[in-house]
Amino acid sequence: MMDFTVLKKAVDEAVLVDAHAHNLIAADSTVPFIRCFSEAHGDASAFAPHSLSFKRSLRDIIELYDCKPSLLGVEDYRKSSGLDSICSTCFKAARISAILIDDGFELDKKHNIDWHKKFVPIVGRILRIERLAENILDEDFQGGSSWTLDAFTETFIQKLKSLAHDIYGLKSIAAYRSGLRINVNVSRKDAEDGLVDVLQGGKPVRIANKSLIDYIFVRSLEVAQQFNLPMQIHTGLGDKDLDLQLANPLHLRSVLEDKRFSKCCIVLLHASYPFSKEASFLASVYPQVYLDFGLTIPKLSVHGMISALKELLELAPIKKVMFSTDGSAFPETFYLGAKKSRDVVLSVLQDACIDGDLSISEAVEAVNDMFSQNAMKLYKINLMTESSMSNNSTFSIPSMKTNVVQEDAKLVRIIWVDASGQRRCRAVPFKRFNDVVTKNGVGLACAAMAMCSYADCPADGSNLTGVGEIRLLPDLSTKWTVPWNKQEEMVLGDMYLRPGEAWEYCPREALRRVCRILKDEFDLVMNAGFETEFFLLKKAVRDGKEDWVPFDSAPYCSSSSYDAASPFLHDVVAALNSLNITVEQVHAEAGKGQFEFALGHTVCLNAADNLVYTREVIRATARKHGLLATFMPKYALDDIGSGSHVHVSLWQNGENVFMASDGSSEHGISAVGEKFMAGVLHHISSILAFTAPVPNSYDRIQPNTWSGAYQCWGKENRESPLRTACPPGISDGLVSNFEIKAFDGCANPHLGVAAIVSAGIDGLRNNLQLPEPVDTNPDSLSSKLQRLPQSLSESLEALEKNNILTDFIGEKLVVAIKAIRKAEVEYYSKHQDAYKELIHRY
Repeated sequence: MMDFTVLKKAVDEAVLVDAHAHNLIAADSTVPFIRCFSEAHGDASAFAPHSLSFKRSLRDIIELYDCKPSLLGVEDYRKSSGLDSICSTCFKAARISAILIDDGFELDKKHNIDWHKKFVPIVGRILRIERLAENILDEDFQGGSSWTLDAFTETFIQKLKSLAHDIYGLKSIAAYRSGLRINVNVSRKDAEDGLVDVLQGGKPVRIANKSLIDYIFVRSLEVAQQFNLPMQIHTGLGDKDLDLQLANPLHLRSVLEDKRFSKCCIVLLHASYPFSKEASFLASVYPQVYLDFGLTIPKLSVHGMISALKELLELAPIKKVMFSTDGSAFPETFYLGAKKSRDVVLSVLQDACIDGDLSISEAVEAVNDMFSQNAMKLYKINLMTESSMSNNSTFSIPSMKTNVVQEDAKLVRIIWVDASGQRRCRAVPFKRFNDVVTKNGVGLACAAMAMCSYADCPADGSNLTGVGEIRLLPDLSTKWTVPWNKQEEMVLGDMYLRPGEAWEYCPREALRRVCRILKDEFDLVMNAGFETEFFLLKKAVRDGKEDWVPFDSAPYCSSSSYDAASPFLHDVVAALNSLNITVEQVHAEAGKGQFEFALGHTVCLNAADNLVYTREVIRATARKHGLLATFMPKYALDDIGSGSHVHVSLWQNGENVFMASDGSSEHGISAVGEKFMAGVLHHISSILAFTAPVPNSYDRIQPNTWSGAYQCWGKENRESPLRTACPPGISDGLVSNFEIKAFDGCANPHLGVAAIVSAGIDGLRNNLQLPEPVDTNPDSLSSKLQRLPQSLSESLEALEKNNILTDFIGEKLVVAIKAIRKAEVEYYSKHQDAYKELIHRY
């Protein structure tokens, strides 16, 4: 006879990760306690006490509370003890270390997610997509008009993306509304008709139209895949709202076989009961399918629970099967789910050992996998150490073997970019970050926004000194795991005088401010996409000294150069993908050792954020390969320079309105697009003080180098500083965006983009008009065209005369910027070779 002592000990002591549950409710909620035991509602609930699961579960609760042996006795005990007391009792007995809560389930007087943290160390959110959509549609659309599909889609996706870093996964209840036969190619017309149908139903909105549900599901899967979030799907049993025939997970095969979503992990909830065998099959043949057996345990009979779990394990890999309680409303549901799951898992694994399917050690591993490890890996849950958890919970956690980095070993970098364009960071331990820094930030000397490129000291005349301190607060929507160091996370910081009061010198706030003006006055959003060029350097000995030299000498778009740098380039692309930064192209550039990454366009604040992270990734990845990447504008004065060209477009209600709507426009640009672009062209000399911020920048902006040296614009003219573009896929004669070439790697991207938006707004306000485009090399027209500033001094002089940009960006910030630029001019005029040190700063 086999000895199961070790296995039983593993089951009894396992600390559980509850991957799917719902909110608890207040003691005076109208939800009847009978719902603790059954999915039945109304008159049907009167029969619940006669079910096997009710009788067993009631006995388990009576034993836990040591109260009078009846339903009334339990209810009396609950009332006399109070909610906090019974929660502590239930969660301590359940030994649950983490709970992921779907808070889209409406319950009378439900507690918010944070409330649950009194009883469980880690509490996270699962976002129900249908509820999010309904909440959006319940809001009145701008101007009192009705929601359009485009407006709804933009709002829905933006909201999903803004929440992506604060949630552990998404969830769909399509099975309850229209079933799991999801049309992954639902037409636009059907989705529009579905939206109209739903809106005609009045408020509060309830989305039951199949076409709209399918549309929302597909859009959500796209976001889930972008942010590597699992999608939970209700399958199998539920209350009477559900058509059980349409809840069979086999209906999901069109989703599972769609190549667009092949990397998106799908979690089938409730063991898909009574379709557990079907679920097991899907998990065995589709790599992205995972199984969750919550609700099946404890709502079935003992035989039913054991049978369902055995059916799941008939084909499904153990690494894909996970525990949850589906606990809801009452803390007893969590306790019952945990207690019976231990009993059932032990019974099933003992039988597997007796049958020869598993050894005892393999069964112990299965316990840890199903109760915690699988969920921790899938949902990226970081369990705290025993000591830190026991300080904040009702029980202590035994040591567990896990590949997840412990919180006390992690650091979080808070990154900011100063007015001279240098990326800087402070790092704090993960626990302090969560406990203190997310709310209060870290202290930063005011002088930090007055540093120059040549020394860490504030510029004279900036009005910023070592006196005074501000708060650097993390913007949690920008938080990511550091791709090259999984023990760290990074987040961009905003600058505040105190929480809630932005500092006037904050670059990201300056960009937000001008973007709000563009939106409020003209209902426009500017999108931006950067091309970032850099030189890749390697160590070599020159003249007996160790030095950095170009990686190679291959020409523009050289395939041999690409091959030589391929390991580095692949690592960069993988890291950027992990940060949800779209790479459109990568190639070798014309300079020796020079490369370029073209990034996808997005709203301009995100685009500037992405450029900061892209530079971080490229520098760090180069370092990993023993190389040095520099974004300085002119690494070698006898070679081509590096820029960060930015492509700009204007959007309204999800449509690109920079592009003319038909062929009536002479230049393929809309009227609003021409005015915006004319403003940028008009102010380009002053903009250079933001986008070309060091004297070395002007060594790059020279005629015949594709950098734009004259004040003009052209159609696909790469010698003009502003170039309109008609990329592949755009109809001939139409323009999708314009490129600004006078932008380089020493610029603070937020300040550079803020200057562009400000100039564009001035063009819109004053109805500025574009001159005729230049369709030849501008250098051949040098006698007729105005030369752009040939030095930082000249662009600074232009900014001194430009009150428009000062008013938009803020007088105090512009005063500091001008002081920094003056210091740069003075220093580099006295130290002619000092520019060479910029490779270590940019």
